[in-house]
Amino acid sequence: MSSNKRQANPGTPRIGLALGGGGARGWAHIGVLRKLEQCGIHPDIICGTSIGALVGAAYASDQLDTLENWIRQLKWREVVSLLDFSFSGGVIAGEKLFEFLGKHLRDCDIDDLSRPYAAVATQLGNGQEIWLRSGSIMKATRASVALPGIFTPVTYRGGWLVDGGLVNPVPVSVCRALGADIVIAVALTTPRTALRYEPLPQDEPDKPEPKGFIDRVRQLFAETGNGDIDSPSLVDVVIDSIDIMQQRIMRSRMAGDPPEILIRPQTSAIGFLEFYRGNEAIDAGIAAAAKAQNELQQAFASSLCEPPD
Repeated sequence: MSSNKRQANPGTPRIGLALGGGGARGWAHIGVLRKLEQCGIHPDIICGTSIGALVGAAYASDQLDTLENWIRQLKWREVVSLLDFSFSGGVIAGEKLFEFLGKHLRDCDIDDLSRPYAAVATQLGNGQEIWLRSGSIMKATRASVALPGIFTPVTYRGGWLVDGGLVNPVPVSVCRALGADIVIAVALTTPRTALRYEPLPQDEPDKPEPKGFIDRVRQLFAETGNGDIDSPSLVDVVIDSIDIMQQRIMRSRMAGDPPEILIRPQTSAIGFLEFYRGNEAIDAGIAAAAKAQNELQQAFASSLCEPPD
């Protein structure tokens, strides 16, 4: 571990933050972090899976303001422009998205961060859980978000890495392994699938943004091939199937190694690719962290937070 890693004050618990996966719902992590900061809680260890790895990377490298400002202004047309569709290894190559992120977020070496950081990925072939703790933080993030069938996998030491949510959706265990005494975990609620399969109303001139982003992408790129927006597309089936699997894995792992604090932003109405709904997701994160203030006070045995309303 690099010598410039900041150390917790003697006698104070080391706080670990485990940020879970969930696509666009993961912007809620920003809201949670903002509320924790308001409460005077500054995690010493940051671990993330998938979108949690991305938000955690921005926080660990002191670039959360930059990421939040971009997200709050993001529109659906810009999201569509960043989806470089592929026919090799995944529906989306991800190159345009991470090239864009690279223009807004400074890449850096994980060893140079002021606090321990780890992004979780899964190795194809043997299913090994990989903790990315050195090298480029953007490359680590790219590997962690590679949802199978959606984003193309990433090469790593002669193998291929995909989304860490396949093995560790909310990396509480990684925080503990890196020395956390108290772990705050953020798990995202899954979408209500049936809502996304309902037909969209006709667009109104004064409402240019779609109400169902995946439905609009399906129409634009003819994912289903039959024009029937009532039935799930290939993307819908892949995402929802992985969501089901990850929820079961998360419950199983947390049963054996529960965090001291579990925060669950209510993001069920936000679809996996609806990244333009950042304001809504961030607000959900703030609300969920505020709801957990009593638990935070008890866990830290202090009055760091103002009494909840």
